[in-house]
Amino acid sequence: MDQLDRRIIAALQHNARASTTQIAARLGVARTTVHERIRRMEDAGVIAGYSVVLGRADDTPRVQVVVLLEVQQKETARIIKRLEAYPEVKLCLSINGEFDLLLSAEAPRIEDLDILVDELAKIPGVLRTNTSVVFGRRIDRN
Repeated sequence: MDQLDRRIIAALQHNARASTTQIAARLGVARTTVHERIRRMEDAGVIAGYSVVLGRADDTPRVQVVVLLEVQQKETARIIKRLEAYPEVKLCLSINGEFDLLLSAEAPRIEDLDILVDELAKIPGVLRTNTSVVFGRRIDRN
């Protein structure tokens, strides 16, 4: 991957529905160049697919928390499988250090997240949790 590939990916991340003609004009290269580069990155697995990002009505406030989980290592895969059942859990990252998993969760009310965190702590293999409420997003590239 070179700089042009990275610029094409950035353009697609901004708007995956942009045409190759639009991307080419924005980057100052030929349409066929953009088309061929995208095809090559798809074939190589660099671009694995395209998805829809759902919007949210402005009148639906959401509360977000970050939850750190310390887990028994041998139970990690089973715990992650259980986490998939919670629609409030939007992200699960495996991390190093004092804790093993970092979760990002969202719900309409803080009380919903309080219940969620209590349930997470009861999952067999979860040794302890540490939760922080998110006050605001300073950089959000998603």
